[in-house]
Amino acid sequence: MKIALAGAGAFGEKHLDGLKAIDGVEVVSLVGRRLDQTRAVAARYGIAHACTDLAEALEQPGVDAVILCTPTQMHAAQAIQCMDAGKHVQVEIPLADSWADSEAVLAKSSQTGLTCMVGHTRRFNPSHQYLHDRIRRGDLAVQQMDVQTYFFRRKNINAKGEARSWTDHLLWHHAAHTVDLFAYQAGPIVQANAIQGPIHPELGIALDMSIQLRSESGAICTLSLSFNNDGPLGTFFRYICDNGTWIARYDDLVTGREEPVDLSGVTVSNNGIELQDREFIGAIREGREPNSSVQQVLPCYRVLHMLEQQLGA
Repeated sequence: MKIALAGAGAFGEKHLDGLKAIDGVEVVSLVGRRLDQTRAVAARYGIAHACTDLAEALEQPGVDAVILCTPTQMHAAQAIQCMDAGKHVQVEIPLADSWADSEAVLAKSSQTGLTCMVGHTRRFNPSHQYLHDRIRRGDLAVQQMDVQTYFFRRKNINAKGEARSWTDHLLWHHAAHTVDLFAYQAGPIVQANAIQGPIHPELGIALDMSIQLRSESGAICTLSLSFNNDGPLGTFFRYICDNGTWIARYDDLVTGREEPVDLSGVTVSNNGIELQDREFIGAIREGREPNSSVQQVLPCYRVLHMLEQQLGA
């Protein structure tokens, strides 16, 4: 399978690392904002073609599918562009930064019948998979999730500490992970509330936000998000269940007493991004709907839209 990847930044490289571990997959084109930087990354990963125009990558011989790791504001239009070109597409989270654009991507996917998957990585992290499997078996049920998403980004920089050409967003990007995961683990969301702190004078976004959710099962979720937090950084998920408590930190899991949980055997890899890419490739090869398809994650974006309206954004 031949893949074109758009977005030669920090997250694009995570996908390139994951794709190297999947048999029969070749990245044949890399798209980036700056040609010199894109060529350097392409050379490091043995990718023959590098460019700055997605349309040029889509025209490369034999391209089957595209992975989009581009700025949020480009996701919806580029996903539609890929499907218009007859390519399967995986869009990194978030699918879009508006409800209208989210619906437009779903409509195009339904019209074309092509695989369209969104990178909701938490569904694939072994830590969350372990708990999802136990929830599905009936071993436990979520009573409450307490989630902290903390970064220190008072300037417009990416995960590698480099200047970013676009502005990240706590609601449409970082909250999307937890809103979707909570529904995935505890059932459809029936109530959602949000408040936010002051708008940053330069970035034009709130750097602090608090969200409350309730699922139809009665479970609740409290999500705290900040770009003002000076360490520790990352997202930490506390699952308070009827039969135990766990804390998930990306691909790692401990009990409420900080006892490590053995995740060997949960899945074929301990790398959530690789597992996400394996699901994308597998769904295309097998002609099935992938976990985290645009159809499955659309309710998350409906909730984000509702929260945006509450916040008056």
